Order: sequence, then C-alpha cells, then structure tokens
Amino acid sequence: MLLGKVVGTVTATRKSETLSGYKFLLVQPTMDTGEVKHGEMLVAIDVVGAGVGEEVILATGRAARLAAGNEQLPVDATVVGIVDGMQMSA
Repeated sequence: MLLGKVVGTVTATRKSETLSGYKFLLVQPTMDTGEVKHGEMLVAIDVVGAGVGEEVILATGRAARLAAGNEQLPVDATVVGIVDGMQMSA
C-alpha cells in the first residue's frame, strides 16, 4: 500500500463500461517506493469518498481490484482509506 495526497480529479466521458459509477482521483504519492517515485501522479478509483486535499491510502495492482470488489476491473490503483493522522516513532 502507498500513502498519497489527492491533488485533483479526472473526468472521462468515454471509458470501459466496467468503470461506470467510479470517481477518478489524481493522487500524488508522498513517498518513494519500488512502484512509484515521489512526485509522480497516479489515477486511482475511489471507493471511500475521498476528496481533493486529503491524504489517502492506496492499494495497487491486484489488491486495487480486490478492494473495488471486482478482479476484472482495468485499474492499477484504488483509494482504500482516508488518513486521519500519522505517527512515526524513532
């Protein structure tokens, strides 16, 4: 899973029928991982009602499709949580 910040929305009037009803968010990951570098953008479907400016938790790959409840969805990222707070210990 990744942490990221919602920086915008994406509108697609023509898309796969399986994606009808999903909101698309533009998410900027807030950490480097093997999958994504800090500063890159992801388009993610939203299953939790996140909005612009919120810190979110993302599932990617197969986990993104499972989180949306459909392994056949053509998605690579799904917003699965909205972050209320974070605490790191040394």
